Amino acid sequence: MDVIPQGAAIDSVEPIPNDDRIDLHPGVVDLWCFFYEERDEGALKTAYESLMTSAERRRCDRFRFEKDRRMFRATRALVRTVLTRYQNVAPADWQFDEGEYGKPYISGPAAAPKLSVNLTNTKGLVVCAVSAPGGELGVDAENLTRTSDTIAIADRFFSASEVRALHAQPEHKQQERFFTYWTLKESYIKARGMGLAIPLGQFSFLVDDGDRIGIAFDPRLEDDPSRWQFAWMRADPHFVIAVGADVSPHPMRLRFRKVIPLADEVMK
Repeated sequence: MDVIPQGAAIDSVEPIPNDDRIDLHPGVVDLWCFFYEERDEGALKTAYESLMTSAERRRCDRFRFEKDRRMFRATRALVRTVLTRYQNVAPADWQFDEGEYGKPYISGPAAAPKLSVNLTNTKGLVVCAVSAPGGELGVDAENLTRTSDTIAIADRFFSASEVRALHAQPEHKQQERFFTYWTLKESYIKARGMGLAIPLGQFSFLVDDGDRIGIAFDPRLEDDPSRWQFAWMRADPHFVIAVGADVSPHPMRLRFRKVIPLADEVMK
């Protein structure tokens, strides 16, 4: 079973190079993070809207609340400007489509290599994960201040081994352990591109208090644990991020950068 260090802090993760064009080597997973509520949207709103297609603008307008429209704008701006760091394609020219279960993928321009990319957002944070083409990739982020009955959710949906491990934690650690499992599980099902068509109880994460993360599958899933590598990290005191990737046989290397899309251009 492949295992890699878990619970990394930002300062222990390699920074993404601040180059005009960024190279991706096998095994590298880049995490681009936009803490979009840390800055007044102001003039950036118009810039973000200018990058969206007419279909994206219609989708944005359908959100009832401005907080949801702002998250949507931040998500679209991040993925478009991030991908341009890897290929000579203008942010507005990237095209996207969705798979059978709704997983987005790059569909154009035709000449651009099909990078592996995955997105996640939670209140206050949008994350874009990018890796070399070919392998499956999934990312999930959660805000630890979110209130919910985490133990009841775990008891209903997690595997039996995860539920036992969660209940064995001291009460003050159960919330964090829940979100560790939850984000890891989301990263896996997003990488597979099948969402909740994969029952959460049919795979189990093996997380100890050291530096190892493993995964085990119910035979019904017909998946091979040895092809997967996972990482879990704190993006800051209030956010956690999990990544799942099929980058074997290469060891997964995480790189991280915090960005504000188009800030340099708009604030000149």
